[in-house]
Amino acid sequence: MVVWVTVRRFFCDHVDCSVGTFVEQVPGLTERHARRTIGLQGALAAIGLALAGRAGARLAATLGMEVSRSTLLRLIRGLPDPPVGRVTVLGVDEFALRRGHHYGTVLVDLAGGHRPVDVLLGREAGDFADWLRAHPGVKVICRDRAGAYADGARDGAPDAIQVADRWHLWDNLCQHVERLVAAHHTCLAEPVIREPDSPDPGDPVDPGLPPWPDTVRIEHTRQRYDQTHELLERGLSMRAIARKLDLNFKTVRRYLRADGVETLLAGGVRASVLDPFKPYLHERLAEGQRNATVLLDEITDRGYTGGYKTLARYLRPLRRVETGALAGLSPLPGRPAVRQVAGWITGLPGHLDPADGERLRAIRARCPELDAAVRHVAGFARMIKDLSGDEVMLSKWMGVVDADLPVLRSFTAGLRRDLDAVVAGLTLKYNSGAVEGTVNRIKQLKAAMYGRAKPDLLRKLILLA
Repeated sequence: MVVWVTVRRFFCDHVDCSVGTFVEQVPGLTERHARRTIGLQGALAAIGLALAGRAGARLAATLGMEVSRSTLLRLIRGLPDPPVGRVTVLGVDEFALRRGHHYGTVLVDLAGGHRPVDVLLGREAGDFADWLRAHPGVKVICRDRAGAYADGARDGAPDAIQVADRWHLWDNLCQHVERLVAAHHTCLAEPVIREPDSPDPGDPVDPGLPPWPDTVRIEHTRQRYDQTHELLERGLSMRAIARKLDLNFKTVRRYLRADGVETLLAGGVRASVLDPFKPYLHERLAEGQRNATVLLDEITDRGYTGGYKTLARYLRPLRRVETGALAGLSPLPGRPAVRQVAGWITGLPGHLDPADGERLRAIRARCPELDAAVRHVAGFARMIKDLSGDEVMLSKWMGVVDADLPVLRSFTAGLRRDLDAVVAGLTLKYNSGAVEGTVNRIKQLKAAMYGRAKPDLLRKLILLA
C-alpha cells in the first residue's frame, strides 16, 4: 500500500537564509531528513536489536520491510543511550570481549529493575572510580572477589558498602575443597583386603594405587618446587627467582607459599577414564597377563573409551610387581573421582544418594582431614543460608579452619583481606545474581553476532536489547 501525503512547502525570501525552502512535518509520521516513517524506523530498530545484522535483514524482508544488514547496524548505532538515572544499589562484573585478551565491565542497577546502566571498555580500577564520581548516590556495590573493582569502589565511592557475592565465596571454597580432597586422594579408595594365607608383597605402598602418576607435569612441578625453595634459601627475592627461572612472578609466589609439593600436585588430580576398569586389570595381572595390547582389547569390549598410552602408563609400575604378590590382592574397588567426592562434601546433604552417603562416611572415618572439611563446609553453608556470618561468627570459623586444615589457610587469608565486603555478603540480602544473568545475556548477544560485533555496537545491544 502506498499513502500519498499532501503537505505545505515554504520558501524563504531572505537572501542570507541557508535553507531557502523547507516542508512542514506530519507529527508522528515524518521527521526531517528521514527516508522512512517513524513507525518503520522503530520497527527496523526493534528487529536490529533482537536479531542484529544478517538475521534481522532476512526477517525484515519477509515482513515486507526490505533493508540491508549494514543499515540495521547503522540504525542500532544511531540510537541514543538510555538515561542512567539515580542508582543506589549497583552491581559490577566483567565480561570477555575476546577471552584472554580484552575485557569489558557491565554495570547493573540492582534496585531499578536489574537493567544495565552502562558498559565500560576495560576492567581497570580507575575507569570504575571515574564512573562512580560522575554518578554520585551509590550506596551499595555488589561485586565479585576481583581486587580492581574493590579498589575502584574504594576510590570512587568511599562511603558505599561493598558486598562480596555469596556465590563467588562458595565457589572459592569449593575450589579449595577440591584441592584438599586431591591432596588426600589415597584415602578415597576402600582398603585392600588380603587373604589370610596370601604372601606379603613386601612393598609398603599399594602397587595398585601409586601416590602420583608418573607424568611429565608432576616431574616438572617437583623440580620447580625444589629450584624455587633452593634459590629462596640463597637469599634471592621472589622477583629475582622469577627472572632467573624465567617464570611468572605469580607462579613463583604460588610455589613458595604452598605448604608442600603435595599441595601443588593436588591441583591437577582429575578422574581417569581407566578408574572403572582397574579392578578387572588387577585380576588379569594376577593371572599373569602383562600384554597391554591384549588388555586394551579386553577393556575396550567392556566400554573403555581411552587410549593405549593411558593404559600403558598405569600398567608400567604394576609390571614390576611379582605375579604372586598381585594374586594375593583382592580386586580393588573403584576409587571415586576427586571432583565427585568434593561434590559430596559441598552439596546439599538431602540430595546425596544413600550409597554415596555411605561411601562418604567411610572416607571420613579413614581421613580426619576430610572429616573436618565436611564439618567446616557445613558451617560456612549455614552462614550463607541464614545470613548469619557476622564478623564474630566468621572470625571464629576462620580460626577453627586454620587450626584443623592448613590447606584452607589460603582461603581464609583471602577472606581476611576482604573482610568487610565478605561480612556484608554474609549478612545483607544483596547479591550479584542479576549481574551474572546480564553477563550470560551478553554471551548470547555475542553468539548472535558470531563474534563480529565491535565494542560500540555490542555496547548498544547490551543497553537497549
